[in-house]
Amino acid sequence: MRFSDISVAILVIVIILLIIIPIPLGLLDFFLALNIALALTILVLSMFMRETLEFSVFPSILLITTLFRLALNISTTRYILSEGQAGSVIAAFGDFVIGGNAVVGFIIFIIIVIIQFLVITKGSERVSEVAARFTLDAMPGKQMAIDADLNSGLINESDAKERRKKIQREADFYGAMDGASKFVKGDAIAGILITVINILAGFLIGTFMMGLPLVESISKFTLLTVGDGLVSQLPALMISVATGIVVTRSASEENLGTDVFAQLFMRRVVLYIVGSFLVLLGAGTPLPTLPFLVVGGAALLLGYRAMQVTKKEEKLAEVEEVPEDTSKDDMRRPENIMPLLQVDPIELEFGYGIIPLADPNQGGDLFDRLVMIRRQIALELGLIVPMIRLRDNIQLDANQYLIKIKGNDIAYGTIVFDHYLAMSPGSVEGEIEGIDTVEPAFGLPAKWIKSDLREKAELLGYTVVDPSSVISTHLTEVIKKHAHELLSREDVKNLVENIRESNPALLEELIPNLMMIGDIQKVLANLLSEGISIRNLVSILETLADHARSTRDVNILTEYVRQKLSRQISKQYFPFGEAKVVTLEQSLENMLMESIDTNENGTFLSLDPMTTQSILSSLSEEIKKLLQMGEQAIVVTAPIVRFYFKRISQQAIPELVVLSYNEIESDIEIQSAGMVSA
Repeated sequence: MRFSDISVAILVIVIILLIIIPIPLGLLDFFLALNIALALTILVLSMFMRETLEFSVFPSILLITTLFRLALNISTTRYILSEGQAGSVIAAFGDFVIGGNAVVGFIIFIIIVIIQFLVITKGSERVSEVAARFTLDAMPGKQMAIDADLNSGLINESDAKERRKKIQREADFYGAMDGASKFVKGDAIAGILITVINILAGFLIGTFMMGLPLVESISKFTLLTVGDGLVSQLPALMISVATGIVVTRSASEENLGTDVFAQLFMRRVVLYIVGSFLVLLGAGTPLPTLPFLVVGGAALLLGYRAMQVTKKEEKLAEVEEVPEDTSKDDMRRPENIMPLLQVDPIELEFGYGIIPLADPNQGGDLFDRLVMIRRQIALELGLIVPMIRLRDNIQLDANQYLIKIKGNDIAYGTIVFDHYLAMSPGSVEGEIEGIDTVEPAFGLPAKWIKSDLREKAELLGYTVVDPSSVISTHLTEVIKKHAHELLSREDVKNLVENIRESNPALLEELIPNLMMIGDIQKVLANLLSEGISIRNLVSILETLADHARSTRDVNILTEYVRQKLSRQISKQYFPFGEAKVVTLEQSLENMLMESIDTNENGTFLSLDPMTTQSILSSLSEEIKKLLQMGEQAIVVTAPIVRFYFKRISQQAIPELVVLSYNEIESDIEIQSAGMVSA
């Protein structure tokens, strides 16, 4: 453990022992001086901090200093009532500060207590309470603003994490200050009660136990008690002022002194008016001339200094300002056009009616949903989705949105604001009134219903979603469908570097000796184009390292990878361990194998158009029968022809799943529900 950890623990224990164990008067004087020094340190420190978190231990220090002050009060009370003295510090305050006059000292003490308790302490307590409440209320908005900046690319994940941590610490700090301010208030009340008890008990002890005359007893114990009260209330007053400064500190990049001078004494017009008015009062009225002339002259001098500083800043601004002609020349430079050529990978444009859904200040949660979309895609496909740009487009209808991939329009949809989309899962118990529409992501029939009908629709068996969910679901499906287009070489490089630390030997063997980043990108894009997750990247790269020596054809390498991922593919398409599928006739598979040709660019399938059309016709019929059985459209082929048959079927049925026998685990039970012929 560090010395600082041990010393703080020892300090708290010593403070507690002060309450119980009597200490020598010399040591008590030392502790009283230490108490004043500590309070002064806290007061000055509160003025020089730039933000509250620079003094995050302040609530704990408040508790410790309050306990220390009360322990000293108990020790001094013990000496005052038992021996009629309390050390040199209290005696000095009693004689020097209040001039040995008990009445004057008592009045000064009462004034200090009133200032501290009724003005500073209660004010600090109220400000702490309000600051804590408003800080906690503002937390959700600040969190959404951070997520918005993260989604828009203004900050990265590390910055977002740091800002979230700072917000949480601020909330914890103000919450702790709200509680700690109660200690300050309690300390002020305790100080008043201790003083009253000391005076009354001192009268009685001095008169009846020490045998002092009544007047002498009153004078002696009043001086001691007031001195003790001043010694304890002076640090308490400084701590209360420091508390008020800390909790009233607004957001600023400078300390209190800099802000005060910058905001109070840098308005030259204000200072000129105040200075002139004070000089007129001193010179033209019966008021004392010298004080008003001195203060007024000082105000005029400050105004003159503020004017000089302002002129200097304006000159610096003129030097730094770019001339108009130079700006025009910069506008003509070709490099300023380059940013216009950049195309965002994903864009979501929307009409002005959808802006409330994207604006966190209006309660919109679209930014939060974008974060969840990126996390969902990363978990499902292993792809880091690029930042999704949100833009309003006045050319769109008010409630219309448009999804773009690399600058091209891919999909669009329309929502009805303040409505919910109700979709029938196929077994609903009744109809519901609404606007007929089509769910944009999956093309299902649906209805836009009013918000007050939501509960009724759910009771009838409808699936009900809000407009933000409609947009985010549609965007998710579009991203999944076009994931292979979004995967760039830079993305692949980042994915590969992410596993370099745990698999250095694998990457040294594969890159660049066997394959380049571009070749790996093509393999991964082939997998994503058919909905196969690349999250298990280590297994994918190991398979490529095993087979890249025998072939450089990325399509063949993709088939090897698919076979390696057989367990993953089987779980994805056969979650229940059995299914009905469509297969190919043996004669068709033989014909396809014989039609595979090779050139310098790789292998391809050479079929005449009539044969291709016949195959597609037969495939459509068999898939139609399979769908009528309620099964998923899956075709299983021999491994060597799987890739080429997928190329053929993609023309007619893009969403068709084509698997090879080697991609299906042996424990999966599949039944052929039909066969495709040529």
